[in-house]
Amino acid sequence: MKKVGLVVNPIAGIGGRVGLKGSDGELSRKAAELGGISAAPQRTIETLRWLLKAKIDFVILTYPAEMGEDEAFESGIVPTVVGRLVSDHTTADDTKRAAGDMIESRVDLLLFSGGDGTARDLMEVLDARVPVVGIPAGVKMHSGVFAINPRLAGRLAVSFLQGQTLTKEVEVVDYDGDGNLKLFGYMRVPFDQSIIQGTKGYVPAEEGDEQAIAAGVIEELSGEYAYIIGPGKTAKSVMQSLNLPYTLLGVDVIKNKHLLIGDANEKQLLDVVERYDSKMVIGVIGGQGFLLGRGNQQISPNVVRKIGKQNMIVVATEQKMLSLKNRPLLVDTGDQELDQSLVGYIKVVTGYRRTAVCRVAQSA
Repeated sequence: MKKVGLVVNPIAGIGGRVGLKGSDGELSRKAAELGGISAAPQRTIETLRWLLKAKIDFVILTYPAEMGEDEAFESGIVPTVVGRLVSDHTTADDTKRAAGDMIESRVDLLLFSGGDGTARDLMEVLDARVPVVGIPAGVKMHSGVFAINPRLAGRLAVSFLQGQTLTKEVEVVDYDGDGNLKLFGYMRVPFDQSIIQGTKGYVPAEEGDEQAIAAGVIEELSGEYAYIIGPGKTAKSVMQSLNLPYTLLGVDVIKNKHLLIGDANEKQLLDVVERYDSKMVIGVIGGQGFLLGRGNQQISPNVVRKIGKQNMIVVATEQKMLSLKNRPLLVDTGDQELDQSLVGYIKVVTGYRRTAVCRVAQSA
């Protein structure tokens, strides 16, 4: 009988659609006040249902209530509950204590649902002693411990428990107090390059590359459209070239080459796409290839549907595309039907009047 640990961060991703840059600490309270909803419970259930399809004997060991017990029951699994919650509001200490209890219970694999902050908390206790699979449910997921989507997390867990996949130590990264991406340590994951996302990496651009991309995009701007500008240096190079203020890790909106909304949330974006014909300019995450679903959850499935694939302007330097090493582009919006509709080929602006045609991967 295989023992599978399960730890859910019940506030993971709560800040995404309301425009916050994470869900840690006080940000979670602010997100709740703004009407944010955690993605973690439903995404965890998606993964667990894949486990149920497998012909293996396993038991789920999890923490009480919203830290895993509720999700297990909802998916049709009767779990073994270990540990206890010390208050009504879960904290990083609960996550760390759960990790310790999973070690004592000698689980064969730990599934966890959250983002980079959750991965860091678990890493402090687990180090590389217990294999983990991250269910992507946070606002930012730059670490290499996460599956590309919840369904693939379940498939990878099954493959590992059946002895078909070996483990590898991968990086846990997150932003430090100065806003820089930093390596915090390593955890061990069942490794399948087609399932585990890459670690976000800094990809230096040649001088002038991003400005050339911006010049090409600006040349095509039309006063008929509002333009949603996603996070990241390449997308924001459009704002820089127009001498407009911008939010590097947020989503801004421009019209007629003027700032319409700075650091917009999902509600504001939905209002924009209802009022104006709209397009969006989005970048590619270096080392990962994600277009949607990592750090830009404000651009929600409803926003994407209203805009349409034909009005997506994808921008990336040639160096960033080369960093993917022929891996496809990825989407993980949380809406499987929408993800499937984005599969195929898409143009990527890589320079001034230069484009490449790249594949968006099949959604599993």
